[in-house]
Amino acid sequence: MTYIGHEQAWDAWHRALSGARMHHGWILSGRKGVGKSAFAMAAARELVAEDGIPQPPGEHPDIRYLSHPPRNDTEAKKRDEGKPYELARNIKVDQIRELQRRLNTRPTLGSRRAVIIDPADDMETSAANALLKSLEEPPAGTYFLLIAHRIGRLLPTIRSRCRVLNFPRVSDLDMDAVLARESPQASSEERTAAIAAASGSPGAAIDFVELDLGKIHTLMQQVVERGDPDFVLRGRLAGAMGQRPSREKQLAAIELARAVVADQMRTIPHAQIPAMVETHSELVRLAGQAPTYNFDPGLLVMEIGTLLAGLAGSRTPANG
Repeated sequence: MTYIGHEQAWDAWHRALSGARMHHGWILSGRKGVGKSAFAMAAARELVAEDGIPQPPGEHPDIRYLSHPPRNDTEAKKRDEGKPYELARNIKVDQIRELQRRLNTRPTLGSRRAVIIDPADDMETSAANALLKSLEEPPAGTYFLLIAHRIGRLLPTIRSRCRVLNFPRVSDLDMDAVLARESPQASSEERTAAIAAASGSPGAAIDFVELDLGKIHTLMQQVVERGDPDFVLRGRLAGAMGQRPSREKQLAAIELARAVVADQMRTIPHAQIPAMVETHSELVRLAGQAPTYNFDPGLLVMEIGTLLAGLAGSRTPANG
């Protein structure tokens, strides 16, 4: 499957692959949900394939894929039983060390192997430092593809040892086409909300459609434009979120509120921008805390609504 916006990345990869010396470290940088993982797997299969050596259609012995492990032993047991399980927040140093032990052997089928770390910017510090040693002295025939949703979180020493492939945000028009194809059940309102919240990430937009954000998006826009002196709109917003929204829906609501604020910045007078920037910063803070804090969902929705309602006054012209 060809993903929108991958053309330049493929061109750069194929030029390197056909060159005299392939670089051993690559960073795939871009928004979560733009298809970097799919690119990494397809690129890795091209890398390890050799003429005259049959390649398995499924899991490949010379492609190692590292991601978040189960959160604890209980979750690991659920995984082993084929049940849904929770992931740890970070990729652990033990995973990197186990990988390095495996890299002491030769590739199984050919002369090359690929290591995919997804996402590399979620490695704990000790894991990143351990990986750095392999990037400094890579085992023969080993190539690293590091997926990064936020490249700035990678160690500068890791970035300096890798080539970067950038995966751009997808335009709203292309996003709408993706949603029409992948989520045909979504209404126009739902697609608009998902596109606003996803900020150029088709994968995120598809996820947001599943979270039913259309009504929430409309209510957020109304709060920003009208204010909410009697708390009626915030009450409706809480109702649209539901009594027990999932963590994913809470995170999506924060992202959607950020998108609503960013959209307002494009049309307001310059003097009103500082208030918008302050509100956006508060929403960024909430987004950073939400994955690990146990927020009361109702209070979180009210805090989001109050931040948005506070912008209504800043939108009023100073001369009335």
